[in-house]
Amino acid sequence: MNEKKKRLGDLLIEKGYITQRELNIALSVQKITGTKLGETLVELGFITSRVIGEVLAEQFGMEFLDLNLYPPQEEALKLIPRRVAEEYKIIPVFVEDNTLVLGVTDPLDVRGMDVARRLTGMMIKPKVVDLRSFEDTVEKTYYFIENPIDKEIVGILEDFRKTESADASRVSRLFDLLLQESIRRRATDIHITPFEKVIMVFFRIDGVLHYAYSLPKNIQNTLTSRVKILGGMDIAEQRLPQDGAFSFEFLGKAHDMRVSTVPTLYGENIVIRILSKNPSLMELDRLGYWPHQVQLLRRIFQKPHGIVVVTGPTGSGKTTTLYAALREIDLVQRNVLTVEDPVEYRFPFVKQTQVNERAGYTFALAGRHFMRQDPDVILIGEIRDEETASIALRASITGHLVLATLHTNDAVSTIPRLVDFNVDRFLLGYALAAALSQRLVRRICEYCKREYEVTPEEVDEFGIEPGTVLWRGEGCPSCNYTGYIGRTVISEIMVVDEDIAHMISEGESLLKIRKAAMEKGMVPMREDGIKKALEGITTLEEVRRVTG
Repeated sequence: MNEKKKRLGDLLIEKGYITQRELNIALSVQKITGTKLGETLVELGFITSRVIGEVLAEQFGMEFLDLNLYPPQEEALKLIPRRVAEEYKIIPVFVEDNTLVLGVTDPLDVRGMDVARRLTGMMIKPKVVDLRSFEDTVEKTYYFIENPIDKEIVGILEDFRKTESADASRVSRLFDLLLQESIRRRATDIHITPFEKVIMVFFRIDGVLHYAYSLPKNIQNTLTSRVKILGGMDIAEQRLPQDGAFSFEFLGKAHDMRVSTVPTLYGENIVIRILSKNPSLMELDRLGYWPHQVQLLRRIFQKPHGIVVVTGPTGSGKTTTLYAALREIDLVQRNVLTVEDPVEYRFPFVKQTQVNERAGYTFALAGRHFMRQDPDVILIGEIRDEETASIALRASITGHLVLATLHTNDAVSTIPRLVDFNVDRFLLGYALAAALSQRLVRRICEYCKREYEVTPEEVDEFGIEPGTVLWRGEGCPSCNYTGYIGRTVISEIMVVDEDIAHMISEGESLLKIRKAAMEKGMVPMREDGIKKALEGITTLEEVRRVTG
């Protein structure tokens, strides 16, 4: 049979992305919902939209284009009207040597390519993009071209500077625009910081704070009250820290926002965390691990029992890695329960619960009751106290796989951190299956990526051969002149075998345990980062920033 004529389900099974059982479940659900098979498989969590896009690209001998790494450039988008892009499911990405690189969702539909050729008068180079990324990107990019949010924000700020009073409706509009602009820039956090004479707004993008706007001081109280009302907080309380949450509807999607306020000398400082719900990022081989690391992690996450701990500071992608781990588990045959703070993405076939401190529902309480739910796998969002650590240990030695996060600097430091929670050292040695420590580094922008020769200072600091060619981003509109787009992971993975388990139980020093782990193949995180810099994925500057 001609491979191009193979049905999608058969092709996905052949390539090992889904099982026959999963296909049968999807087909039975499809009969009820009437949706396309590919969409049904994505909704059930058996596969991601990106994988379908990559399979289609391979099937038709085309190149797959990741819209996260190649956001469409404004000059390309202006070449094709939005209605045409939506009708034919095509998206202009960038122009190169009078050739338009065109994202297509259906390699067989040549109508869109013909229309693009007629509209632009250019040669067309089609590349496959996945449907979900296409829908998100088309809606966002064309909206922001048609609605220049930055100009409206600047206009409102000019109005505020001309008057002493702050109109509540205009402040509300300004806040909505700030939220929209943060989404446009792919920010994970918004900082609204009061100073003596102004309020400054910063966006955290790819792990780094970037200055955005200066707001007049006369709107501070109105703006703070607006945020507190949305977050369900007490607007009269200004002396104590408060936490809140709200949902922001934008372009047909609900964005979950978590709010924190802290009193300062010049008023309340506000930080808003924007929770990402992008399931395409939740695959081990999309996070940035090397192929051999992906294979190792798959073996670890498919273990029948033991504790697997992911460590790192806040914002290092620990939860995303745990979500990726869930994709490696047979969710149909294994009962998976999670307790998270908060639930960031909903997984089919997974019983997810969310911490509620006010109601008394904690990680420890959830862990105690999970044992009555006949679990195979338990995901604990964070081990914070002795009781949670003890429950995780007991669950792992009674035949359950426990996935958890912990705040430590490296993989080996997981051991003393758990011992600090009064975990029995002997049991820990034989319960701990693996410890994974990770950080996120920014990826070099593919649009403005340029070569340079390693500097003498970098040779001395990183031990790189003189004359080595490296890469960095010069800065362009696509990356907001930062030189970076997106992030990738650098990590170190300590697998606990019998030798290391014995060393843990006997209380050997961390130095000896670390040496043993490296002899057994663990690559230190800094070395992993240097390797990614040598491959042109990130820069040595980024490796220095996150590893010290």
